[in-house]
Amino acid sequence: MIAFLFPGQGSQYIGMGADLCAGFAVARRTFEEANDALGIDLAKLCFEGEAKTLALTANAQPAILTASVAALRVVLGETEIRPDLVAGHSLGEFTALVASECVRFSDAVRMVRKRGEFMQEAVPPGVGKMAAVLGLTSQEVSELCAEVAGEGAVVSPANFNSPTQTVISGEAGAVEAASELAKEKGARRVVELEVSAPFHCSLMEPAAVRLGDFAAEIDFNPMKYPVVTNTEAKANSDPERVADILVRQVVSPVRWAESLEFLKNSGVSEYLEVGPSKVLSGLVKRTLKGVRCAGIEKPDELNHIKADGIQ
Repeated sequence: MIAFLFPGQGSQYIGMGADLCAGFAVARRTFEEANDALGIDLAKLCFEGEAKTLALTANAQPAILTASVAALRVVLGETEIRPDLVAGHSLGEFTALVASECVRFSDAVRMVRKRGEFMQEAVPPGVGKMAAVLGLTSQEVSELCAEVAGEGAVVSPANFNSPTQTVISGEAGAVEAASELAKEKGARRVVELEVSAPFHCSLMEPAAVRLGDFAAEIDFNPMKYPVVTNTEAKANSDPERVADILVRQVVSPVRWAESLEFLKNSGVSEYLEVGPSKVLSGLVKRTLKGVRCAGIEKPDELNHIKADGIQ
């Protein structure tokens, strides 16, 4: 069995998608479709813009989605590879929904643009922080966050990325306190993330409410492939549940390590990361043993997969 994986925020870089657009008309059309849906020149932002501007949440989210869908359409058009299940990391769950044909791409790109704006506006700059804790178990990180939060502060696990990598999110002072506590408890490293808002924690509640209102206007269609969701770490095939799941995801931790384990336990042995960077491929290799994994975002990678399959 094969799973397609789609990256989330932080995977963006200037130039992403340019090589595929140079070689494949379907990739160019994907960026044109996004431009039309948003009323902005997303291709110019991705190919020629400034990294700081691209990294803004309201820009990065539709840009990564578009680059990922462009790569997906090239894979589907140029190979016989099809997924049995799909999953995406945070923002990437929207790409998974496009892949499953549950959400039209034009609707998805508008949703993630709004999602980015809502998340950015939920917490004033400087109020929140996120940090990656390396070398402690998810349980240890959850406990130290609870210890700090027990004093009335907001800090909690945001991304369970691998068995020994957990991202925490919340109020700046609380994240700093939890980071120091993590070091005292033996964390190998604690890395503050360059993000513009504290994602996947209770401070995002205003964004979740606004996204719910926006999602009420979107049509969710029957799903071609089950989507393994971030909030539940199991497959969902019911389009009527999608809006609620996406709203809960804004304030809930991304259970990525559990999602990978679910995929493997479901019989998936091959993983194809579709979209910019290779962040998820690295997490697969650190989390799962005895599986094959590859990434595709450039024509030469497509050629390798066509020749040798997923290695």
